[in-house]
Amino acid sequence: MTRRISSGAPWEAVVGYSRAVAAGDHVWVTGCTSIVDGEVVHEGDPYEQTKQAIRNVEWALNQVGAGLTDVVRTRIFVTDISRWEEYGAAHGAAFGETMPATSMVQISALIDPRMMVEVEAVAYRPEVGREVGELL
Repeated sequence: MTRRISSGAPWEAVVGYSRAVAAGDHVWVTGCTSIVDGEVVHEGDPYEQTKQAIRNVEWALNQVGAGLTDVVRTRIFVTDISRWEEYGAAHGAAFGETMPATSMVQISALIDPRMMVEVEAVAYRPEVGREVGELL
């Protein structure tokens, strides 16, 4: 079974995507930015924006019974690679023990010019895609 999670962000319906999809033993979390209650937060601060983006990843994982310790892969999309240490420090604070495979890639822009970073993740947790009570 496949489980889909929505965060309620207005662009999910427009673009046609889920915040997270759990299937089998994996969860794929769509790129998360520094958004709280539909508003960009921590404008101009790459470290804090990355922390918030990762908190949003964590929220999505929690919806299907997974967490940051289950993450095996992240991708970090940044608008200014010269500030890589700030993005990286926030990623390291969240994943320093887990140490998932990761990439950091500079992109020209995100959907809102105040956004500096987007973080997506893949998690592995046996049977996470199964609904509670679902038969094998």
